[in-house]
Amino acid sequence: MKNKITIVLYCLMLITTISSAQDIITKKNGDDIQAKVIEITLNELKYKNFNNLDGPIISILKSDVILIRYENGTKDVFVEEKPAIVVKELLDEETAAFNGARDASRFYKGYTGAGSGTLVTGLFTGSILALIPAITTSSTPPKYENLNYPSSTLMKNPDYERAYKDKALKIKKLKVWNNYFIAVIANVATYFILVKK
Repeated sequence: MKNKITIVLYCLMLITTISSAQDIITKKNGDDIQAKVIEITLNELKYKNFNNLDGPIISILKSDVILIRYENGTKDVFVEEKPAIVVKELLDEETAAFNGARDASRFYKGYTGAGSGTLVTGLFTGSILALIPAITTSSTPPKYENLNYPSSTLMKNPDYERAYKDKALKIKKLKVWNNYFIAVIANVATYFILVKK
């Protein structure tokens, strides 16, 4: 009985060794290829099919391969190197405009002076007098130095610059008029509190 168990264990070890004595090429599409890797060049991977080691050498593009697991347990991972982020000066018009508006929403914070001035004027002088700074500041485009744009290279693209400035002006108007209405509500609330007494 011991001999039978020993023979079975020996066969299992032999099968495990044989089955792991191959290279596994994993392609980007998820396919695994049982192979014997022959050569890896700059652009190609050359191998023989494990089921036919006497057969022809097969070549595939290295860019189609994610991983090679070698028979000895080591691995080669092929990660597609992405170029460093480069700012494109010539984006198409829609993309540049979209990016400009998006970046203005993220980076433009230069409305604080106009918004605060309207709020303070409205709180201390009343809603009617607060209309003067509200109308003046909301109709004036933001100063260039207050735009806080992320890249001067991007601002060289006229579509990006126009979209960034337009969105910044909309943000500024919204903030100014929000602060104006806060002042109006505060004045009305103060009036009712004082009249109720």
